Amino acid sequence: MIDPQLIPQVAARFKALSDEGRLALLSALQRGEKSVGELAEATGRSQPNVSQHLASLTHAGLVEARRDGTRVFYRIADPTVLRICDAVCDSLAARAREERRQTIESRRRRRAGGER
Repeated sequence: MIDPQLIPQVAARFKALSDEGRLALLSALQRGEKSVGELAEATGRSQPNVSQHLASLTHAGLVEARRDGTRVFYRIADPTVLRICDAVCDSLAARAREERRQTIESRRRRRAGGER
């Protein structure tokens, strides 16, 4: 159940997760901390684009930065986000399996009906 007082923060988190670029960054970060350059290479996006998305993810509390000399490394700050993404991916995979099963069953019924 969503606490009504938390709705603005929940909405902000989901907004941060609503962009493919930010999801790609989270996917890359689930394997460990990376610099902006490494994230740009891993996702095929420009460094300015990656930096903008990282700012959104940081503001939402989903990633955090660590400075090492002139480089900044990012990591997932709240592992809950990975569980959310896993739940959505599992749900989508189950839905796709069910749709395939229904398609196969429908084809079988059509074939069986046509053979009479």
